[in-house]
Amino acid sequence: MSDSAQSISRTGLLLAAIVAVDQVTKALVRSSVTVGEENAVFPGVQIVHVLNRGVAFGALSGKSVVMIIVLVALAGLVVWFALHRTRPFVWIPTGMLLGGAIGNIIDRVREGAVTDFIKIPLWPAFNIADVAIVFGVLALLYVLERGDGADEPT
Repeated sequence: MSDSAQSISRTGLLLAAIVAVDQVTKALVRSSVTVGEENAVFPGVQIVHVLNRGVAFGALSGKSVVMIIVLVALAGLVVWFALHRTRPFVWIPTGMLLGGAIGNIIDRVREGAVTDFIKIPLWPAFNIADVAIVFGVLALLYVLERGDGADEPT
């Protein structure tokens, strides 16, 4: 299998895994925690049920521009990935970012809001898709900073 095909396959597998875990955990919360309820899990960590109609931290709540921004960003990511799919490790941030975004888009389309359920002190509630997006951005920064390997010894 070519490097390009492997990168595409790995991206798809990571994307699918993130969407699956995200959707299963959100379904569990929707079925067992009422909106607004808080349950302590560990010191400093609570399971809550929050409906987020905006983007990060609830910004742009109720605005249809949210979906447009997300779709444009995803299209840009897909184009960037297509142009750089042979770059080492590029499949990691791409799969994480696409998986996280798709997980939250599914909620927006089906529920009209994203289900957030992990709460830590001094931070808004979030979900598995949000975690994937944050770590996807960090991985993307690493991949971009690392370069394409052309200047590394062989």
